[in-house]
Amino acid sequence: MSTDESLSQLRDRWTAAWPKALAVWSRHVVLHAPSLCSDDGEAKKEGLTDSFAMIRLADQSIIINLADVDRHGLGDYAEEILAHEIGHHVLAPANLTDHARSLARIRQALPTLEAHAPMIANLFTDLLINDRLQRSAELRLADVFKKLTLDKQEASGTLWRIYLRTYELLWSLQRGSLVDGKLSAEADGDAWLAMRIVRHYSRDWIEGAAKFAMLMLPYLAKDALDASAARAWHDTRGAGAGGQPSGLAEADDVQPMVHPSRDPAITGYETSAPAPTTSTTPEQAARTMSSGQTRQPFEYGEILRAAGVTMSDHDIAVAYYREKAVPHLIRFPARRRPANLDPLPEGIEPWQMGESFDSIDWMQTIMQSPRVIPGMTTVQRVWGSSPGAEPASLPLNLDVFIDSSGSMPNPQQFLSFPTLAGAILCLSALRAGASVKVTVWSGKHQVTSTPGFVRDTQQVMRALISYYGGGTQFPLPELRQTYLETQRTLNPTHLLFISDDGITTVFDKDERGQEGWDLLRAALAKAAGGSTFVLAMRKDWETSQYSFPHRDLLIRARDELDVRISRIEDWEQLVAFARDFAASVYQQNDLPARVPA
Repeated sequence: MSTDESLSQLRDRWTAAWPKALAVWSRHVVLHAPSLCSDDGEAKKEGLTDSFAMIRLADQSIIINLADVDRHGLGDYAEEILAHEIGHHVLAPANLTDHARSLARIRQALPTLEAHAPMIANLFTDLLINDRLQRSAELRLADVFKKLTLDKQEASGTLWRIYLRTYELLWSLQRGSLVDGKLSAEADGDAWLAMRIVRHYSRDWIEGAAKFAMLMLPYLAKDALDASAARAWHDTRGAGAGGQPSGLAEADDVQPMVHPSRDPAITGYETSAPAPTTSTTPEQAARTMSSGQTRQPFEYGEILRAAGVTMSDHDIAVAYYREKAVPHLIRFPARRRPANLDPLPEGIEPWQMGESFDSIDWMQTIMQSPRVIPGMTTVQRVWGSSPGAEPASLPLNLDVFIDSSGSMPNPQQFLSFPTLAGAILCLSALRAGASVKVTVWSGKHQVTSTPGFVRDTQQVMRALISYYGGGTQFPLPELRQTYLETQRTLNPTHLLFISDDGITTVFDKDERGQEGWDLLRAALAKAAGGSTFVLAMRKDWETSQYSFPHRDLLIRARDELDVRISRIEDWEQLVAFARDFAASVYQQNDLPARVPA
């Protein structure tokens, strides 16, 4: 156990080595100094456990546990280890988005063993970084590995032995320099393939990491990759802490995978396609696995957690639907709204010290006295106003009701088009300057809503992600409390309902015995912005023998209350509806709001 004095000396040596480690990559690389922790408790507060070093991509931090460094006998390798950690910020993964993208691609290559993707990603990026430091910067990375594998028990796993053999091949070391024990011809061949992957895919490291994962899959299935040396190097375990990557809701890794042994870029020669087989090996499953064009929310969450991002299921779902909605939102307003008042000059008044310099009328100041004395001879223009030629526009507020009964998917697990449509509608309305109220409902007492009409994006998204999955009963008290029992003056508001034929429960009697029809009619009159029912129903819902309660009232609401009924055949059509509705109502927000006919 090191004394406080020796740890203090170790800290000084590692602090002095930091500029040299930066210069290994470039004199232009700028990172703040690493956090050098003196003991395990201090390291744990930083989130560092198991390994002696770690990085955080969100704040570009490097954390070193000096006590653990000393236990591994690595105190003399400050420049090597610090340069390695800098390499994670400079070379791979470099940023949180690429880190998460690589994990998504690696998970595709590890069917049923996706939980090991973070370790595999770390091993491959370490190969890239260490190879460059050993060969180009002539640092002693090989000696660091020798220190970590002195205990032969640590190198007993086949995967770890192949990994060390890969370094021997990369650095042209004598066989047995890093790993004892003979490898089978197949394992030795896979180490050669791993070396070729590092060489060829150094510029496309995300695809290279996936190929490396595919190559290691059979060995990963046989041993648990629990070698202490491998864990000691796992410095990207919590790399995503405090951050949030983007661009993951849509899958960009759907191209089929080719095993490294059949990749001409690696082997140097073309191979014919394998003959069809009746059984499926893990490698074949990895090659043929495809996640489609859209990831499900649970897959999105698994990728974020693998990257070290610490978010609740609810917050992950919020991030997922916001990202999915962005391509469909209206543009941010680019034109000024016509002012309802025109400025009118009314005279001048003295300008005093402390007021904005921009408000000084220099022409009038100089006309009054050619010698300018601030606060004495300086004057400023006084402006009044007169009615403008054009009226100011007023964005239409939006009140959205989304069915969350058992016929709807849980938006936190699977892609829910009603939730996505709600996000497109609400975020577009907020961009246009409108206020939004969201109500997610299922049963009579299963209701989640925003606290009235709000302009807070987070409140809106949190309400949208709610889910019940129960029976269907529209929450009539929400209508009554929002429009009939409030004393506040409301801006014109459009009521929009997303449901199926269960929406007709809005015509039931409420808990006070009042007819739902009367409540809806009164609410629409108070809102004064119209209403749209977006319903998943049969094409012949009006005339079909298939009937549902209150169908006649639904038709009557359309005919008498001017409720627009927009029928959809499948839930996916909601995206197009929401995009078109938002564009029609909110895109040209300098014109009076209108609801699409």
